[in-house]
Amino acid sequence: MIMTRAEVERAASRIAGYVRRTPVAEAAPGLLLKLESLQHSGSFKVRGAFNRVLAAGTVPEAGVIAASGGNHGVAVAYAARALGVRAEIFVPEVCAPVKVAGLRALGAHVTQTGAIFADAYEASAKRAAETGALEIHAYDQADVVAGQGTLGLELLDQARGIGGVDTVLVAVGGGGLVAGVAAALSGEDGGPRVVAVEPERIPTLHEALARGGPVPVEVGGVGADALGATRAGRIAFDTARALGVDVVLVGEEAIVEARRELWRDHRVAAEHAGAAALAALRTGAYVPGPGERVAVVVCGGNTDPSTLA
Repeated sequence: MIMTRAEVERAASRIAGYVRRTPVAEAAPGLLLKLESLQHSGSFKVRGAFNRVLAAGTVPEAGVIAASGGNHGVAVAYAARALGVRAEIFVPEVCAPVKVAGLRALGAHVTQTGAIFADAYEASAKRAAETGALEIHAYDQADVVAGQGTLGLELLDQARGIGGVDTVLVAVGGGGLVAGVAAALSGEDGGPRVVAVEPERIPTLHEALARGGPVPVEVGGVGADALGATRAGRIAFDTARALGVDVVLVGEEAIVEARRELWRDHRVAAEHAGAAALAALRTGAYVPGPGERVAVVVCGGNTDPSTLA
């Protein structure tokens, strides 16, 4: 399935009033930071969560259910609380304690199981079949991807007022965000290029495009709790291939240093996944051309502040 701009626009109308219009900061000449780390629940994921629940209309008595590395679960729990429905969230053992605490604080029933996201997803799917709860997939569901894409529409509108944007760098786990953003920007004549950024240790979309479809990859490294999908979503693969999304890879040390830079130089608190896109600029994985204006999506800020210094 290829995500379309029309679907993203419908999502934007549906979730208006439920999500924040997060700021764009000009961090340096030609470098914009889209601070989705300041979104409700601390990441872009709340956009897709709201869109999925609102598009469903009626929610079963069992409520909603999701598997997550952390951010998606927090977003689903936030949306569920805001809409007055029950949330049950399954997370793997690698889920950051701050995210588990956030889930419980939002009133979600939390089950921590399995070593990686795929294990938690298997458990949640089994539970959903038993209870009839509304499943909200972390990245490979049309309503979720369309909701994430609203970030792209918002960024485009904001950038017009400060000199425009030529390229948008987006971190990738399962690929829901990059597919949504690429779809949102696809309707622009000569619009911004979208570049996917992945950790070298979790190259889900890179491998999918190289091999002609989503394939399993090993998961590890500092971004595993948020970017730890074992394979790219089908929607992400189809959309990225159709819309010409390029993929670049970045190493562990580069991600760690980019996170430090965001805090040190800009006082932006980001988790490692939230800093991955910036790492592409700092390592030369992506090199802007003369005069090129680049927007980096800082996609999440659910991190322990004591680790930023």
